[in-house]
Amino acid sequence: MLPKLVAWSLVLASPSSALAQAHPPTTNSSAQQAWAFALTADGYVAPNENGYVSPILVADRAWLHVEARYNYENLKTGSLWAGYNFRLGKRLVLNVTPMIGGVFGRTTGFAPGFEASLTYNKVQLSFSNEYVFDTGDQSSSFYYDWPELTYSPIKWLHVGLVAQRTKAYHTSFDTQRGFLFGVSHKKIEFTTYVFNAGWTDPTVVLEAGFSF
Repeated sequence: MLPKLVAWSLVLASPSSALAQAHPPTTNSSAQQAWAFALTADGYVAPNENGYVSPILVADRAWLHVEARYNYENLKTGSLWAGYNFRLGKRLVLNVTPMIGGVFGRTTGFAPGFEASLTYNKVQLSFSNEYVFDTGDQSSSFYYDWPELTYSPIKWLHVGLVAQRTKAYHTSFDTQRGFLFGVSHKKIEFTTYVFNAGWTDPTVVLEAGFSF
């Protein structure tokens, strides 16, 4: 199992998440009226678990941010989100999008959360989190987060560190940690995430993203 997962981790796939981050509003009036879309698909290969894919569709128009997710809060579970985009700074740029979401499927409830990124030159710290209030079973309510620190030595390459706390699959760690390696070309990104390598059998996430 381990050699197979390590081989998968060497595939160039890109989470991530950068395409799912909030698109900052622009000062151009015509651009403010245009929609910007991003679609990502994360393929999960976890030890002793069935593999699955989690797609995320994001749409932004000026300050408005909406998302649709599946297999994200839990397997066979969808969620719909709405939020407000904020942007501050020029050289040191902060993007923050507070959101509220409805969750339905295997897990049913609602979830407040936010996405944020802080970018300076070639370094970016991004963070996505939420707290899911399970209205079907309050004891199943949980906190999810995905912090990520990336460095882009050249425009098309990004490497970094990542962590995740999720309910969709289970490992021996409540909070998983690992590294990432990704490439991009124009509107396409591919990133490979490897969690828990060196501590236990690794979990590999292969992500492809497209913005339009």
